[in-house]
Amino acid sequence: MNNYRKNSITVGAAQRVVAAAITKAEQVGLPCVIAVVDESGVLKAFARMDGAALLSVQVAQDKAYTAAGFGMPTDGWYDFIKDDGPLSTGAPSGIDRLVVFGGGFPITEDGTVIGGIGVSGGHYSQDMEVARAGLDALV
Repeated sequence: MNNYRKNSITVGAAQRVVAAAITKAEQVGLPCVIAVVDESGVLKAFARMDGAALLSVQVAQDKAYTAAGFGMPTDGWYDFIKDDGPLSTGAPSGIDRLVVFGGGFPITEDGTVIGGIGVSGGHYSQDMEVARAGLDALV
């Protein structure tokens, strides 16, 4: 039997990312939802802070999924598609769970995507700040 090995964020690392993001969100007074997925986009760690909007649950998970699935931050999508008619029309409605605004980042190790983080709860610029704080827990 051959073993297949793939790189993935550990549950411990995913939980550290969530904890650091919560700390930042509390500092800025923003109730958020934080989702960390593995390299396949499957939820690995999650928190919905008290007072975070219900719709933020799905948005945070989709941001993490988008970031892990494409290996790029979600805020990069807008610039990627804005000047391309077919992409700007078709990508947001045609690619399931695609998010084209900030708050999602891939999590990498040695140049390989091992997961993604998604944050939702405020303006996307605030979500990005909270998500970056989560990523800093891995440095």
